[in-house]
Amino acid sequence: MHIIRFIKNWTLPIAMLTGVLSYFIYTGIPALAPTKIYIARFINILQPTLIFTMLFLTFCKVDPRELRFCRWHGWLLLIQTGSFVLLAGLLKLFPDIPGQVLIEGAMLCMICPTATAAAVVTAKLGGNAAKLTTYTILANLATALIIPIIIPLIHPHPEFTFGMSLSLILGKVFPLLFCPFLAALFVRHFFPSLHTYVVRCKDLAFYLWAVALAIAIGVTVRSIVHSDVSLFHQTGIAGVSLICCIIQFLSGKFIGRRYSDSISAGQALGQKNTVFAIWMGYTFMTPVTSVAGGFYSIWHNIYNSYQLYRKRKEEAN
Repeated sequence: MHIIRFIKNWTLPIAMLTGVLSYFIYTGIPALAPTKIYIARFINILQPTLIFTMLFLTFCKVDPRELRFCRWHGWLLLIQTGSFVLLAGLLKLFPDIPGQVLIEGAMLCMICPTATAAAVVTAKLGGNAAKLTTYTILANLATALIIPIIIPLIHPHPEFTFGMSLSLILGKVFPLLFCPFLAALFVRHFFPSLHTYVVRCKDLAFYLWAVALAIAIGVTVRSIVHSDVSLFHQTGIAGVSLICCIIQFLSGKFIGRRYSDSISAGQALGQKNTVFAIWMGYTFMTPVTSVAGGFYSIWHNIYNSYQLYRKRKEEAN
């Protein structure tokens, strides 16, 4: 019982440690090298399946009538897109500015949309999953629209038109965002008994997310280990991503507190889709900047672990 309680209380740190150790143990066994291609394919199937399932479970608990725009959504979108545009403007005006890679890393951390799993953590912390879900949709739309406009100004890609960039981003994020939502609506209306059963599965989405987190951390470690970035630049990018993480969580909570919703707003702005950030760095910027997404994944999950620990202590008292 003590072991089970320990695992429940420290699910996220255990998942993160599992992801790190799994990567190094697996890559450290030469005999497993021929299986890498099959493991990669398996992960490419398993990860979206886990995300789809946990979002489906979470969206089943969200009343569609509660999905509406609120004021803090506007402020957070302004911070997310405004900071990205300002940093891009700085690089455009001063193309030879020292620390360009660090600025691009900060851009990536700021514009990266809300993690699809943020609704799971928000619900666990006692926030409003419906408002968080609404912002997740808005943030992904804003990201898909602004990146094809701004990125060509600092990283011209003749092969990427606005429409092509837009379709690439939408194709990357929206199937895993809308399909679980539509499936939840379908079950709610046509299979109410199944919907009732799903709603009773209290923490299943959270533990599925823990498994997905272990995989995501493994992917993060792989991107950092295989990066050609020097240790000096990796340290700088790690520091920049940490600063961006702190700023966004604090800003989200500060604004959310004005509207009595600090938990949801903090998670909306602070918890990022870092796998998407890594992909975005490789696709639209440079492989160097993609490392920022990997480090951000570590920072925001450490903070989520702390928040869940604090929530558990409050409930115990």
